[in-house]
Amino acid sequence: MPPIGPAGPELLRRHVAALARGPRSRRHAPRAMEEAEEYVTGVLRAAGWQVAREPFDARLRLGSTDRHGQRAMPLKVRLHRGLSGANLRAELPGSRPTGPGGARPPTLVVGAHLDTVQGSPGADDNASGVAVVLEVARLLGGLAAPPPVTLMVFDMEELGLIGAREAVRRLLGEAGRTLGGMICLESVGFFSDEPGSQRLPAGAGAVMPEAVGAVRRSGHRGDFTLIVHRNSSRTLAAGWARAAAAASPALPTVLLRDPRPDGPLGAALGLAVPALGNLDRSDHSPFWNHRVPAVMLTGTANFRNAEYHRPGDLPDTLDYARLAAVATATAVTAASWPEAR
Repeated sequence: MPPIGPAGPELLRRHVAALARGPRSRRHAPRAMEEAEEYVTGVLRAAGWQVAREPFDARLRLGSTDRHGQRAMPLKVRLHRGLSGANLRAELPGSRPTGPGGARPPTLVVGAHLDTVQGSPGADDNASGVAVVLEVARLLGGLAAPPPVTLMVFDMEELGLIGAREAVRRLLGEAGRTLGGMICLESVGFFSDEPGSQRLPAGAGAVMPEAVGAVRRSGHRGDFTLIVHRNSSRTLAAGWARAAAAASPALPTVLLRDPRPDGPLGAALGLAVPALGNLDRSDHSPFWNHRVPAVMLTGTANFRNAEYHRPGDLPDTLDYARLAAVATATAVTAASWPEAR
């Protein structure tokens, strides 16, 4: 594998500041959403990626409201009668070479959502995740032999993962493409070294005892990145943890294995067990539902960040040194794909 990184903290700060100037959404801040989309497209193209805007119309879709404030669970279910949005997809020229027998290697998707809830500029949720995608684009863009990686910037996550649901169906429907894995970046920029700064969902100890034990042994410090995975994606999760340890000793990781299976049964169990339902709260979940191995990287959102979904989710609250380590680890993992499977 060619050498990768390191990511640039100041570049990440610049991306977050450009994106988190205010709320952005097709529904309540459409112009800001368009400007954010234009910014992301420009950065990706400058890094050498081919960018496609993929519009979609979603009619009569169950989702959630984006007015739910800081409390994220339970989500308020809403029937969306008509939504028009767009995902961004980026690929490097030559990143999907044909192998022996005409087979193409399985794609790794690295993605984050661009939209926010009403009233929040969304620096952590989720300009931080998009900024990491942009840094991954820069770090992979100069490789002589680019890996089969597709970058996605999703729309309408805050309305019920609408954009990711559209994206995974479209990707799986393409002739000659298989999806081997997915990395979702969700609220990855807020950290705290203060004891007691990390909270846990009710009932977590019963269904995720190893991860809960690690948090308790650390004094409930919110200084780590949580790697949520399933059995299907355990190798990908372990590889990212190793890359994070190499990127920075200041970025501990906690592995959390979701005991549910991929597919519809796993989704149904999430509705039945609220603590497990927390693990579905981002764009990896539709990939799980289509049996694509996926991991979610997160700073745990409202379980750590008091400004989650609030006006105070601002760029100056993020830890850019640790965010750079997240970006470096993600780029290293992507660069080693598909060996990282």
